[in-house]
Amino acid sequence: MSAQPAAPKRIELPIEGMTCSSCAHRIEKKLNKLDGVQATVNYATEQATVEFDPSRVGTDELLAAVEATGYRASLPNDDEGESEQEEPDTTAPLRRRLIGSAVLSLPVLLLAMIPALQFEYWQWLALQLATPVVIWGAWPFHRAAWANLKHAAATMDTLISVGTLAAWAWSVTALFFLGAGEPGMHMGFDLVPERGAGGSDIYLEVAAVVTLFILAGRYFEARAKRRSGAALRALLELGAKEASVLDDDGNERQVPIGELIVGMRFVVRPGEKIGTDGVVEEGRSAVD
Repeated sequence: MSAQPAAPKRIELPIEGMTCSSCAHRIEKKLNKLDGVQATVNYATEQATVEFDPSRVGTDELLAAVEATGYRASLPNDDEGESEQEEPDTTAPLRRRLIGSAVLSLPVLLLAMIPALQFEYWQWLALQLATPVVIWGAWPFHRAAWANLKHAAATMDTLISVGTLAAWAWSVTALFFLGAGEPGMHMGFDLVPERGAGGSDIYLEVAAVVTLFILAGRYFEARAKRRSGAALRALLELGAKEASVLDDDGNERQVPIGELIVGMRFVVRPGEKIGTDGVVEEGRSAVD
């Protein structure tokens, strides 16, 4: 009797840390490099659907491959009690960063754009307001940029981190060494700056407002993604979970839908859900 090859196994891995579609592409590319693995990564649902040969690769290797790209993966939770609990609001931390950054950034923007509001030493107040936004508000971008840098990769987070830090660092340099911190310093609102001007200007409003805008975009994106993910999961819940498979002797046994393969025969009784596409061989019934 010859040994039969192991049947392919299918698993869905929750992925944490993805911030754009390029992140999903990198993870998918890394997983597909493993022997006997076919994977697709969905950025909207933050999950990787992996079909693999358990005799050639294990789940630990799948998790290690995801972590090697700078992201976190975990095995699906099969605890029914956990699944019945309400899903926590993952957008809450991002919402707090957005609100805090908005409160601090708007005064910086007004001071920089309206010369009439620029009182003596206003630039130092702007520095104190903008610094928490650039450091704390933009921390998810800095963290993601550092993780990507360790893997010799660059994403949109890299651009955001470098841009905001560069504007903040130049402003600090100008304040301490280029005369921008002197009393009575003013910045005009010029659409076309003069040549050679701006050597002592500060760009704290750029660093703060760019962070604010990106945080707002990420928040609304995360909220929309959470809603769409919940809709997709609800749609999947409508499908059948098990099928009544007939063996060669005509006996029935219940198997999970994921174990159905081409050639199996299964019974669908009146009102039951059809587990998968198939051909009606015999019988009549009413289905939803």
